Amino acid sequence: MAAKKTTKKANVSKDELLSYYKDMLLIRRFEEKAGQLYGMGLIGGFCHLYIGQEAVVVGLEAATKEGDKRITSYRDHGHMLACGMDPKGVMAELTGREGGYSKGKGGSMHMFSKEKHFYGGHGIVGAQVPLGAGLAFSDKYRGNDNVTFTYFGDGAANQGQVYEAFNMAALWDLPVIFVIENNEYAMGTSMARSTSSPDIYTRGAAFGIKGEVVDGMDVLAVKEASEKAVAHCRAGKGPYILEVKTYRYRGHSMSDPAKYRTREEVQKMRDERDCIEQVRDMLLTGKHATDDDLKAIDKEIKATVNEAADFSKESPEPSLDELYTDIYAEA
Repeated sequence: MAAKKTTKKANVSKDELLSYYKDMLLIRRFEEKAGQLYGMGLIGGFCHLYIGQEAVVVGLEAATKEGDKRITSYRDHGHMLACGMDPKGVMAELTGREGGYSKGKGGSMHMFSKEKHFYGGHGIVGAQVPLGAGLAFSDKYRGNDNVTFTYFGDGAANQGQVYEAFNMAALWDLPVIFVIENNEYAMGTSMARSTSSPDIYTRGAAFGIKGEVVDGMDVLAVKEASEKAVAHCRAGKGPYILEVKTYRYRGHSMSDPAKYRTREEVQKMRDERDCIEQVRDMLLTGKHATDDDLKAIDKEIKATVNEAADFSKESPEPSLDELYTDIYAEA
């Protein structure tokens, strides 16, 4: 029941194109700043950057409405920003400060926002997939038309719990979109060496789940595929799988030297396929914006990110009393 590959581009207005450009650029500049803060020792633990993959979450968020939910893995900063979470709160959580979304207790890999229906940031590979099915079950139970976006990577796609979640979602016609962010290398092993099928989305056919593969470096292609998947779920037709083929420019985490691929490969992707540069070219060639306009946007976004970085350094560390709040077991 797997569908054909998506190649057609969605219709988009000047304002929409500018919006996608700004959203992707915010994620890019935010992640660059996070990398700097990590190098300065201001961010501890693990830090997984989203640089290169910005079109995935921005394209998918373009098809959402109020009430839709999202849940993802530990490479989560981009997802937070794309759904409207405050850069200050996200950056302050990275530095472990009280002003962060988890009050400094979750760090880079674990933060949440009830207001924005963002349910994490999860550190166990693939663990968020059954949780995403559970979120969708809650909406099915309530009888609304909300959709849950459940993100995971090509590496997590080989986890058994993913297929248990597929089975339940199909049995119960859950309104969940399983988004496979296929950046080709999982934690450091190429998909060709770790995955038997060239297109992961086809595995849904065993459960009767429709799906397709989409170019994750093209925000308009992602948007169109997302609209199709959302319409499927809102119509009560059950789950849908989107395999979004993308590419991360940095290593798996800040501590990964990424020696499993060449610098030439990464540079070629940057030069020929970069998702932000594609939209920038469309804005310029379509005369929707001038080079000066885009420089002004970049300057404004850098100011926003710098403000978030300053806030993340100035916000106090959580008090000892705060360490005992928001827990589910008695001390």
